[in-house]
Amino acid sequence: MVQPPILVLDRVMVTFGGDPLFNDLDAIIRRRDRICLVGRNGSGKSTLIGLMAGLVDLDSGERFQASGTRIGVLEQNPDLRRFHTLEDFVTSGIPEEERFRARAAMDGLKVAPHILVNAASGGERRRAGIARLVALQPDLMLLDEPTNHLDIDGIFWLENHLSKTETAFVVVSHDRTFLRSVTRTTLWLHNGRLDRLNKGFDHFEDWRDEIQAKEIRDGRERQRILKREEKWLAVGISARRRRNLRRLRELKELRSERKATSRNKPGPKVEWAPSPRSGQLVVESDGMSKAFGETKIVDRLNLRIKRGDRVAVLGVNGIGKTTLLGLLSGRLKPDSGTIRFGSRLSVARFGQSDSEVNAGLTVREVLTGDQDASRRKRTDHVFVRGKLRHVAGYLKEFLFDERQAGAPVASLSGGERARLQLASVMTRPSNLLILDEPTNDLDIETLDLLQEIIATYCGTVLFASHDRDFVDRVATTSLFLEGRGRVQIHAGGWPRMCETSFASSARGQSPQFRKSTKNRPRRDSPGYKEIGLSFTEKHKFARLLPAIEAMTGKIRDFESALSDPDLFLKDPPAFRKASDELAECRLKLQAAEAEWLELAEKMESSNHR
Repeated sequence: MVQPPILVLDRVMVTFGGDPLFNDLDAIIRRRDRICLVGRNGSGKSTLIGLMAGLVDLDSGERFQASGTRIGVLEQNPDLRRFHTLEDFVTSGIPEEERFRARAAMDGLKVAPHILVNAASGGERRRAGIARLVALQPDLMLLDEPTNHLDIDGIFWLENHLSKTETAFVVVSHDRTFLRSVTRTTLWLHNGRLDRLNKGFDHFEDWRDEIQAKEIRDGRERQRILKREEKWLAVGISARRRRNLRRLRELKELRSERKATSRNKPGPKVEWAPSPRSGQLVVESDGMSKAFGETKIVDRLNLRIKRGDRVAVLGVNGIGKTTLLGLLSGRLKPDSGTIRFGSRLSVARFGQSDSEVNAGLTVREVLTGDQDASRRKRTDHVFVRGKLRHVAGYLKEFLFDERQAGAPVASLSGGERARLQLASVMTRPSNLLILDEPTNDLDIETLDLLQEIIATYCGTVLFASHDRDFVDRVATTSLFLEGRGRVQIHAGGWPRMCETSFASSARGQSPQFRKSTKNRPRRDSPGYKEIGLSFTEKHKFARLLPAIEAMTGKIRDFESALSDPDLFLKDPPAFRKASDELAECRLKLQAAEAEWLELAEKMESSNHR
């Protein structure tokens, strides 16, 4: 049975005093809907979330909310000024007998309850906002970029919660893997309209490509008619004035349609500024260690990074990913051990601390460096790849409208600011690119652009990210920081073993790759009985060691093949397949080692009876 709607937007228009951001927009949300809202940065996703929440006024149209329906919103920057601690904020307005949900959410999202609001970071505020929204249990949750500033543990916890909840939700996120996991319906906001697909995000990209292909075909036909009508207009208006006025109106509508459909077309492929080729060796560490007080970041790390490698640094928040990037880029020095850098290195950085730009400048001033108001003549060109380029033309490569060149940075969305900083970074020659959480605030189309940029980069890339899809598409090697200085090195993208570990942690379980012996009865305890190996176990034990040796050799072969950076560039599908098989081999090896260890202990116990 079709559920009655809990929220309806009917022929909605919003203008903010200029051209309509939306026009004749319709949306229906029902109970238990699991919806993802996708669209380019600046297309109005956050405004639409505000419309759904009733926080944005309509210029025309209607908004209907079912009686008794409670709507909760995850704000980008929640106002916490009235509260002393994060726990005060999360539990505000929740009866004492229901606060167990708030405490469970805070525990799952690692919100420290007694942190003072004034001392809380942006990420801590965001996690507290999610915990409060979950604890309130509204009928509809509106989640605007909930995974921003969440580490992978937090993402898994939220993914697990949304997969089980009966609450309807609309989520905006750039994390493809997260969206594939939790959504069943897709809303695409583009060109001022909202299209609906009654399938999850996994089907979105094929559907989007079909719509865009149809728009291209329609655009060609529209262009043909437009040329014919403009030719008629140039000849002049005949005596049949009433018919001609109608044709003039239709011509005006054709021009408007062409403008609307071309507004969000992707720009041309981008290229990096030329730079000297680095040596074959980029970074090599031998027994490198780094700690802050008692906290070990890396302990006796041996690593070799070659030209062309794409190295992902993975781990939970606070584990030391930024510190490791600092060590590998030469910003920080190790406490012990050695680190050696290759020749002719030129470093470019883009990340959490590097992506901030002065909000008081215009887009043009950020790119040109023309920030002196006393200068008589402003600069409208930027030096890119050895050539002078007009700012407006260069901005199109990064999905900006040419009219945005004179816009203040303060008017840009978070994703647009990141794109602007990326455009600025690409004007500088480099052969070692450092990216610290580059995917925060980026929309899906900009993520595609960033992946294309990295694919065409003729140097080495080191990056930290929690976006599993992005890591899978980009990385040739992954460094997984486990804590206490331990670093696992994996060939390929996101390590499946780490995903299993994170997922178990998010469900409140401890991943067990080896069976624990701590709860076994002591030899001298009452009721203890020695049991030797059965015939089947002896047969299995005899076969396990050769199997372990064979798997170890197979893993070495995979690692050797995947260490070639050209494989990723020449044949990405083969690279990903080999990476998945390597991860599967490692899991099988761990299971075999655990089984061999258990049988060996059992046999030893029997021998000493």
